[in-house]
This record gives sequence, structure tokens and C-alpha cells, in this order.
Amino acid sequence: MIVYGLNTCAVSQKAFKTLEAAGKDVSFRDIRSEPLSETELAILIAEFGDHLVDRKTNDWRGLSDWLKHSEAEEQLVAKPKLMARPVIKDGELYYLGWDDVIQEALLQG
Repeated sequence: MIVYGLNTCAVSQKAFKTLEAAGKDVSFRDIRSEPLSETELAILIAEFGDHLVDRKTNDWRGLSDWLKHSEAEEQLVAKPKLMARPVIKDGELYYLGWDDVIQEALLQG
């Protein structure tokens, strides 16, 4: 299991620590220091589409108009910090966020 996020993101860290405390074999990947490859990004875009971009942040508001109207992939390549977090890969399944439904799915069994 891999948690993709930022070292400075409280929600990403909480997800990682909760999964680790539950005995899951989990690693953390800071997408700022180790950006997603083109292939990884394409998989996440196919899975989540525009939902992968967090449009509620100051970073989003600071984008140029051109970049705001670009595809999600271009936005995330330019500013990896725009990725909604955390993204969690469990085998072949991907989850976006850390709500009750996702916690239940990942912490069961």
C-alpha cells in the first residue's frame, strides 16, 4: 500500500499513520520531492479525472488563467502540490481522500 501526499499535509500524514498503526504494509511518497511519473499520473487521471486537482487551495487561485483552463495533467505537472490528497494505492485499487468510507474499506480485515 502506498500513500501519495505531502510531508506537510496533515491529512496525508494522518492516513499514513493510521494505516501503519493498523499493521498495514504501507509506505509514504511525498509527491513534491518524488514527483509522479507520466505513467503514474495518467493512471490517476484516468481513475479520478478532474477530481484529482484540489481547486480550493491558494495554489489553485494563484495559477495563471491559461493554466487554470488547462487539463488536469498539465496543472499537476506544473504544480504537484495541487493534487487532492491523499491518494492511496492498495494493490490495484486507488482511493482519493481519507473519509469514513475510505477508512472503513482500507482498515477492514
